[in-house]
This record gives sequence, structure tokens and C-alpha cells, in this order.
Amino acid sequence: MTIKEKIQNLIDTNEVCLFMKGTPENPQCGFSMAASNILKHLNVAFKGINVLEDDNLRQGIKDFSDWPTIPQLYIKKEFIGGSDIVKEMFEKGELKSLLQEKKLI
Repeated sequence: MTIKEKIQNLIDTNEVCLFMKGTPENPQCGFSMAASNILKHLNVAFKGINVLEDDNLRQGIKDFSDWPTIPQLYIKKEFIGGSDIVKEMFEKGELKSLLQEKKLI
């Protein structure tokens, strides 16, 4: 399985997928912590993928999404964005609306 196939499989099999540095229980950077905490605050079940465990995955997700930074959030196979976008959507109520619309909360 190529790294691209592995990433696609993670996105396909998890409705809410956060590629992050560290884990939801132990984030390894402030941006990953912020994105993870927002999802926890909204009481949405999500899969945290620790990119620090695999350098191929760490670079692979950047290439996959054509997005240069981590964390990266996918909801129902759709790329949402990084920490700044997640935070902005949360503050405007857009993230909660999207999750409700997708019947995830």
C-alpha cells in the first residue's frame, strides 16, 4: 500500500479525521492541540492520526491535500483545512453547522 493509499483509506474509513502532531490525548504542538480541543468541545467523535510516528505520512498528507501545514481536518472525506480555518469556522459557528448538517453531532 502506498502512502497515498494509506491516507485515502484513513479518510475513507473515519468520518472525522484529524492529521495532527501527537494524539488527541497528548498533542505535540499548539496548533494540533487547538484543533483537537475544538473537536472535543463540539463532542464529535474523531480519529486523531499522529504524523510524528511516520515521516512518510507527515510529508504524504501535505502532498495529498496540497496543504503545507499540520494539523489537517477531513470531515466525511472532504478536506476542511488547517488549525486557523478550523478555529475561524468554530468561532463563526460554521464548524458546528457543518457537523450537524453531516449528522455527526
